[in-house]
Amino acid sequence: MPISYKKTVAVLQDYCTIEEAETLLEWLLEHPKAKLNLKQLEHLHTAVLQVIMALQPAISAMPDDIHNFYWLEALLRKTV
Repeated sequence: MPISYKKTVAVLQDYCTIEEAETLLEWLLEHPKAKLNLKQLEHLHTAVLQVIMALQPAISAMPDDIHNFYWLEALLRKTV
């Protein structure tokens, strides 16, 4: 499962595809103070990225993968 939903944190890992975008959107709307953990993220579909950019949740952990870290850090600079 690419996204694990905890009480106040959504953990995105491995490959997050377009199928995860709607569920993530609904969860973030229901949990406006929630954070995202991207530590184990390997791939992020642009639909999921759009949800994150639109709602700007706090990021509790950036990806370990250095390439994902740098491009996400540049796009999400306001929320990191």
